[in-house]
Amino acid sequence: MPARPIVIVAQPHLAPLIAVLTPQYEALPLWESAGKAKLADACALVTAGEFRLAPDLLDAMPKLGLIACFTVGYDGIDVGSARTRGIEVSHALDANHEDVADHAIGMIIAQRRRIAEGDRILRAGGWSADRKMISRSLGGAAIGIVGLGSIGLAVARRAEAMNMRIGWWGPTPKPSSAWPRADTLMALASASDILLIAARAHDDNAGLVSAEVIDALGPHGLLVNVARGQLLDEDALIAALRERRIGGAALDVYATEPTSAARWADVPNTLLTPHTAGATDAAVARMTQMLLANLAAFFAGSPLPTPVR
Repeated sequence: MPARPIVIVAQPHLAPLIAVLTPQYEALPLWESAGKAKLADACALVTAGEFRLAPDLLDAMPKLGLIACFTVGYDGIDVGSARTRGIEVSHALDANHEDVADHAIGMIIAQRRRIAEGDRILRAGGWSADRKMISRSLGGAAIGIVGLGSIGLAVARRAEAMNMRIGWWGPTPKPSSAWPRADTLMALASASDILLIAARAHDDNAGLVSAEVIDALGPHGLLVNVARGQLLDEDALIAALRERRIGGAALDVYATEPTSAARWADVPNTLLTPHTAGATDAAVARMTQMLLANLAAFFAGSPLPTPVR
């Protein structure tokens, strides 16, 4: 019987994939000695796109022909370098954008309507019969979307149904867009009540949402990030929140992940989730099927179903 192809799984949180891959492949964890011992013989590497793949790892895998990114995002992979080495790269194209959009809208509602805060007040015995907690309406609010890709479009459709006013900015005009593109990111922030970061991260846009953009959003503005932590100047955001120069923030992604609880302990007006916007049962099932399809195509010598373009 011919040996099964060796597939290395890069990160511990992807460990459940090993059982899924084992019927067809010799699937081994990179974080254990069994995986390290067979790096030189591995033909495929399964990774999560938010984690950087070090060049020395690829150097240790001379037979590597496919980097199969389990996630939609692939910013941790130097695609150009991989292609120079003759390595193909796949990802889970559009597997979870609707779920990420749901999460983004949920965070906006929760923060603007003070839902999590109200829960804390009630549980702490702070509900007073003679005082009503007032929150901010979403109808008519201006939402500015940074990056009108799959996630941005899905959020815009939901926001439109909620009677919000929609604007967006991205480096590339989209003449077919139903919503106006701001001239600059600063102009978008100045005109918005809510600024949503939904852009794809790459080396050229780190810190895209800067201290100046945060200040342009202003003391009543809400900043939401469901894209990548590196797109936002997180230190500047924390300073602005502490100094009340911005109204609030709702974050699912961070500059360093996992982020430290201590970093946010005294930061006011924040709603935080642990990078779970796209992690639904349905999305994970779609990503798993795409992963299996890309691996099967690669080992069969066929075109990848969802290559990184």
